[in-house]
Amino acid sequence: MVRAAATTTAAFACLLLPVAAAANSDVAALQVALRSKGLYAGPVDGVAGPGTRAGVVRFQARRGLVADGVAGPATRAALGPLGRPAIGSRVIVAPAHGWDVAAVQYLAAAKGFPSGPIDGGFGPRSQAAVQRFQTFAGLAADGAAGPGTIAALRGPRPASPLRFLRPVNAPIGDRFGPRGAGMHTGLDFPATTGTPVVAAGRGCVSFAGWDAGGYGQTVAIRHRMGMVSMYAHLSRIDVRTGQCLVGGMRIGAVGSTGHSSGPHLHFELRLRGAAIDPLTGL
Repeated sequence: MVRAAATTTAAFACLLLPVAAAANSDVAALQVALRSKGLYAGPVDGVAGPGTRAGVVRFQARRGLVADGVAGPATRAALGPLGRPAIGSRVIVAPAHGWDVAAVQYLAAAKGFPSGPIDGGFGPRSQAAVQRFQTFAGLAADGAAGPGTIAALRGPRPASPLRFLRPVNAPIGDRFGPRGAGMHTGLDFPATTGTPVVAAGRGCVSFAGWDAGGYGQTVAIRHRMGMVSMYAHLSRIDVRTGQCLVGGMRIGAVGSTGHSSGPHLHFELRLRGAAIDPLTGL
């Protein structure tokens, strides 16, 4: 555990460059801590960009620290409960709270198992997300984020093993990835209400109806190799549960049902329960 903490601390020397090439779970945890102080309003994306650095500088100046934009040990200590402990320094179980929890929430969301807002609190939703990931990864699904689970969370992100058709004739709007303190788990295709929506591939309808979780009128199609495609916020549904389809067959029409700010198709791909970037399959 000492080695893990020391390695994490050493990484802070280069944690906050003006622009980072890749996302990092420690940067995501830092963004969560800064958001709790009202000093960062961007997405929890793990990217050490100018907004994150500016938040660190403002926090350091507020606390009388050297305002160098580097989240070193003194800055992390001043951040309070969300500034510690380092990821990997303990096994995370409910109701843990802290930097490492935020990092694990971020990693789980990036792997397709979001648990709501990334806020550094390991409650029932975070525990359930970890359990789902453990099942996906072939680990013991105990809901505790120990060394094996964290190592698996740091592995490659899942991608679609199948190729799919574009489900609607419309441009891509919001993409898969961080949104605020949460995760947008699909692609949005803005289009006028009534625009036809088609099945993205061959499969059988596993759900067709109203989704109470905010997706509104929704169709889900089960494909081979553990893949499921989902089509949400529809204005109408033209298929029934159990019906088998071929790619390109009409399944409904674009709408704005459920939690939606305007007419669009929300399209998801899931691999054995993991929400994956649909662009890896289109």
